[in-house]
Amino acid sequence: MNIDIAGLPAEAIVFETSPLAELGLALHALSEPGHHPGLHGWATATAASLEPALADRLHEAEFLWRNTFSDIFMPFAGVRGGDGRTGATLAEDLDILDKLDDERFVAAALEFTCASHYGTGAPSPLTDATMRARALDMAAARGPQQAHFTQQLLADPLAVRGWVRRLFEDCEQAFFADTWRRVRVQLVADARHKTELLRRKGLDEAVRAVSAALSLNDDGTRIGVDKLSEGRTNATDPAVGPGLTLIPTTFGWPHLMVLHAPDWRPVIHYPVHRPDLPSPASVELLQLRMEALAHPMRMRLCRNLARSPYSTGELADSHGITAPEVSRHLSVLKKAGLVTTRRRGRYVLHQLDLTAVTRLGSDFLEGILR
Repeated sequence: MNIDIAGLPAEAIVFETSPLAELGLALHALSEPGHHPGLHGWATATAASLEPALADRLHEAEFLWRNTFSDIFMPFAGVRGGDGRTGATLAEDLDILDKLDDERFVAAALEFTCASHYGTGAPSPLTDATMRARALDMAAARGPQQAHFTQQLLADPLAVRGWVRRLFEDCEQAFFADTWRRVRVQLVADARHKTELLRRKGLDEAVRAVSAALSLNDDGTRIGVDKLSEGRTNATDPAVGPGLTLIPTTFGWPHLMVLHAPDWRPVIHYPVHRPDLPSPASVELLQLRMEALAHPMRMRLCRNLARSPYSTGELADSHGITAPEVSRHLSVLKKAGLVTTRRRGRYVLHQLDLTAVTRLGSDFLEGILR
């Protein structure tokens, strides 16, 4: 995924905090605690404290945050003629959400039914009969709740928008006000630190501090995002004003999300750094490791190498193949970062990197969820 920033002035790249965006990921963590093992305690306690009526309403709308993270949680990026700034409070963020026109609100709310068209600038289901039929068909396939919501949204957007705002306000009263007070200090400090890093050391340093999955190309015209999903957006598009917003979250890991809808301001929503979290493996490295381990002979070699160091000759003798064949297999494993080598006298010994192999499952999960 790429974000074009050619010609974008430095002052148009901003780090912000957003209560509404954080609420969205908090709701995601509540509905998908398996994605966020570090939040099990918070999710369990919060879910147990919800009033049944609020829990039922959250269940009705959970498709907005469970499988995908709807852009309605970042409305500042889609207001035509806006400045891309977020609200200081949830109420201010919700006021910005109210400024989104109906077509943009509906398109963002129905991303789950139009995922294959995200990033293409497809017509609104409010005005296009084909897109309307598609949205209704796909919503029906996902169950009666999604179908009912979609029917209501297309028939009366204003009423549904009011219902969604009241839902978020009730979340604030029930649990999010306390949650935001607890996490806000860390988020504000992170945004301030990254802003200072951008000012003093430049965009390359700031981008690398945000996430190892982000990189700036050599001529500084494009930010690359190491994700399995593909997409491209332009931070200099004048439709909503040129700029790029980066928002930290305490609930986001392992997700690194990029808003790249056409005519919306690009947004990078990134998890704040925690010392106990490992650096993410790149998608390319993850693919190398999985391909390396998929070969039957390399799996058999790994069985030896996991137990103790072996020389090439020992491995060849043990498996009945030639030393050059062993060397070729070891080369693949070393390129994938799965084998280490050390010299003992005139012998070179190879051993499986158990830490890297142990991390493979979590690297895979993080890579596909990022």
